[in-house]
Amino acid sequence: FLKIPRAALITFCFSAFSCLMSLPSLFLQPLTMRPAQLLCLMGAGVCGCLAQFSVTSAYIYAPASEISVYDYTQVLFAALLGFIVFGQVPDHFSVLGYVIIIGAGVTMALYNRKRARILSGQ
Repeated sequence: FLKIPRAALITFCFSAFSCLMSLPSLFLQPLTMRPAQLLCLMGAGVCGCLAQFSVTSAYIYAPASEISVYDYTQVLFAALLGFIVFGQVPDHFSVLGYVIIIGAGVTMALYNRKRARILSGQ
C-alpha cells in the first residue's frame, strides 16, 4: 500500500472530516460567490492546510505538553485579526475568556515544566 507520511494522513483526515461536517450547510443555504470571494476562500483553505500541516508536524516531533501551550495563541491572533480587519471590539466576556484560556495554558506549561523537573530528579 502507499506509504503516506503521518502528518499528511492526519491532515487529510482532519480536512475530510471538516468538509463532511460542513456539507449539510452547503445544501441548506447555497450561496453564489463572486470570483474575489471564491479566491479569498481558496486562499484561506490553502493557508489553513499549511497551518494544519505545521501544527501536526509540531505534535509529531515534540511532546504535546510543550506544543499545546503555543496552540493557545491562536485565540489571541484571532481576536487581534478580528479587531484589525473587521473592527471587532471584544466585550467583557470575550476578554474574560481570553484571560481564562491563556491563564490555563500558562498554568499547564508551568505545571508540565515542574513535573518534568521532578521526574528527571532535579
